[in-house]
Amino acid sequence: MTSNCVMKRTFQLLQTRTCLSHQQHQRFCLNSIRNQLLSNGGSVQHNPVDYRLCMLRSFFTNHQCFQIAKKPEADDPETTKASKDTAEVDSGAPEQQNSESPKPAAAASSSNPAEPNKKTIVSTMKNYIFKRRDYSKKFTENNTITPVQAMTQYLLVPNELENMRQIKVRSPYNVGAELYVYFEKDVEHRAIQVHGSLEELTKKRKRSKRQYDMRKRRKKFANFFTRKGKDRSFAVLKSGAGRVVTYAAMMNAIVCAAKFTCFFTTGSSSMFSESLHSLADTANQLLLLWGVNESMKKPDPEHPYGKGNMRHIMSLISGVGIFCLGAGVSVYHGIDTLVSGGGSSDIATSMSFAILLGSLILESTSLYLAFSETRKNAERHNLPLVQYVKEAGDPSTNVVLLEDSAAVVGCGVAAGALLLSYYTGNAAYDAIGSIVIGGVLGTLASFIVASNVNFLIGRSIPHNRLNTMQEQLEDDVVVRGVYDVKATMTSADEFKFKAEIDFDGMEITRAYLTQLDRKQVRREFQAIKSLEELDQLLLHHGEQVIDELGAQVDRLEGELKRKNPDLRHIDLEVL
Repeated sequence: MTSNCVMKRTFQLLQTRTCLSHQQHQRFCLNSIRNQLLSNGGSVQHNPVDYRLCMLRSFFTNHQCFQIAKKPEADDPETTKASKDTAEVDSGAPEQQNSESPKPAAAASSSNPAEPNKKTIVSTMKNYIFKRRDYSKKFTENNTITPVQAMTQYLLVPNELENMRQIKVRSPYNVGAELYVYFEKDVEHRAIQVHGSLEELTKKRKRSKRQYDMRKRRKKFANFFTRKGKDRSFAVLKSGAGRVVTYAAMMNAIVCAAKFTCFFTTGSSSMFSESLHSLADTANQLLLLWGVNESMKKPDPEHPYGKGNMRHIMSLISGVGIFCLGAGVSVYHGIDTLVSGGGSSDIATSMSFAILLGSLILESTSLYLAFSETRKNAERHNLPLVQYVKEAGDPSTNVVLLEDSAAVVGCGVAAGALLLSYYTGNAAYDAIGSIVIGGVLGTLASFIVASNVNFLIGRSIPHNRLNTMQEQLEDDVVVRGVYDVKATMTSADEFKFKAEIDFDGMEITRAYLTQLDRKQVRREFQAIKSLEELDQLLLHHGEQVIDELGAQVDRLEGELKRKNPDLRHIDLEVL
């Protein structure tokens, strides 16, 4: 690259840089370069590095930048005139303010020996660059891992972790507890010594993963036939929702068999609708039972937040099944009977009324159990029963409650349709009863689907409760503001909370300082003899302040959990 190109490139770079505290210095640098380009027709007589150093000096000194740039030739009137004109255009000041020519560099150097030279400026800039971190690059020197991670990820045993560097950090699992961790670089180096190479370690990891999966499958199969496995498999029966769903499924299975027997005997459309209703209820409650059992399982690596949503997923499938199998087929069968004119007047038999009466008794007992469990859950959440069912209810017990309510209503509708058909001799009333039962089932299914879809897409907790939690955070002394507050339900009995917290840095620092011996800190600062020692001391206290910030976050999370036992996950982000 020619010197002319270098000069033009330097001119472009200087135009794109700003230094608000040294605007006059930068303006003079630009004027000097312009003068050089105008007076020499684009050729350069001086080293362009001088003009770059002009800009560097403006960052580190309060001296005039023109002490480096060379003065234009005094005997060239065109150059002097161009310099004056350019200065007037750039500064917008009167001509006499910029008409003074700068002193030569040599004179400035002799008159002010303390003036930094090129070497000093370059050295200062290098130190500034070396001290800064390039956050765009990968940096893993300070990564740490726990002993459990070291043994599982790098296949090491406890005695192979001895004599390695450890540091003490706050435990991410228990508030107030401490944990010793290793530097990951040290663990990786030890793993290479033990296994030979990273490639060999990768092969052993894959082999260990296959062996673990095989042991897990064998253990799961063996536990099914042991007492421990049976207790775990049938733990669902010990929960309130599990008992309600299990009892409802058993009652509906008995009622379903009885209603189908009556339908095949009489051919009643209403009885056919009730048979489909009981069949759909039985199948749906078996799905609910599976969902309750899955939701009670503990979190695992594949599902770190558990399977609490399985109740809502199964309830959603149950609602779709009721709508299609129960409502759709019932309405279709009733309309078909009306259009074709089928049916007979002898459908109302003593057997039909006996089965309907027995079904009503069994469905009523199941409804009572579901109602009792739902009312108990509503009282635990401090909500009215109707609001609990609509907003924050356990989907499994809610579905049983609604299905049993629809079943009781359906028994009454079927009995009324049979009585009208019996006394009038018109089978159309039986068909109309089938359509009415289908409408009841369709309304029930629509509510179940809508409520569970609303939950699965992320429904918020009640706003009054959310405002109470936000006020609790805002009332804390270390918090200046709480923003972007969100809380969504993760299961029927749990929710997660997220907020952006603007912490008061002075209060955080004050909380840290209360733990220190002020006299000892003063002696530490008085004993400093170099800038490097000052940096190390400031870095040490800075790290402790960050630890104090983490401790304050843990304290806030603990207070929120104590007042909200169903709060499962908290995410407080620092602004």
